[in-house]
Amino acid sequence: MTAHDAGPIEPTEHELSPDHTATHHRVLFLLDVQVAMLSEPPIGIPAAAPVRANLAQILAHARAARPPPLIVHVRNSGDAGDADAPNTPGWELVFRPRAGEVVVDKRKNNAFAGTPLGALVAPAAEIVVAGFQTDFSIRATCSSALARGNEVLLIRGAHATYDRIEVLHGGGITPASLIEAEIEAELEEAGVHLLEMKDVPGIFMDR
Repeated sequence: MTAHDAGPIEPTEHELSPDHTATHHRVLFLLDVQVAMLSEPPIGIPAAAPVRANLAQILAHARAARPPPLIVHVRNSGDAGDADAPNTPGWELVFRPRAGEVVVDKRKNNAFAGTPLGALVAPAAEIVVAGFQTDFSIRATCSSALARGNEVLLIRGAHATYDRIEVLHGGGITPASLIEAEIEAELEEAGVHLLEMKDVPGIFMDR
């Protein structure tokens, strides 16, 4: 699997223009949408194929919106030997950013930690969140955004994780779908707005 939708990858987190400094009132975060995560299982998540299709649909609507949201591709940089270690095939973004979109590299689950996102995104901005993994980057980033005062929208079917092997209580496996539902309920209770894929056409419109 390789990046598609060819075009220039700029600006990056090191090439931010004044237009990218907390001026957008709507932002799309694509978290960890990388080749490793969307590879065939077991390297990739179980729901890789349908979630990839949903992410492509969301990105297409965001790019077609007028005015468009600020689109931020957040790329996780794993440790040496990880499937998403920097500059390895698995680290590459699945959707090639276009001019005007931003790429931010992170090393922690919370995409705001140690990155320029705090300067890029105003606390008053609405953030649409999609990507991976539900119980790590999605949960941590949504929680951090809520704490900043942002309105946060999470789309069912556009985030996912891995099945979880349980070490305690007799072992077994908790399906990814159950983990995703549990985190959705937790985040909704905290203040995140949960939307469906059918809502996507209107998400990036002024309302």
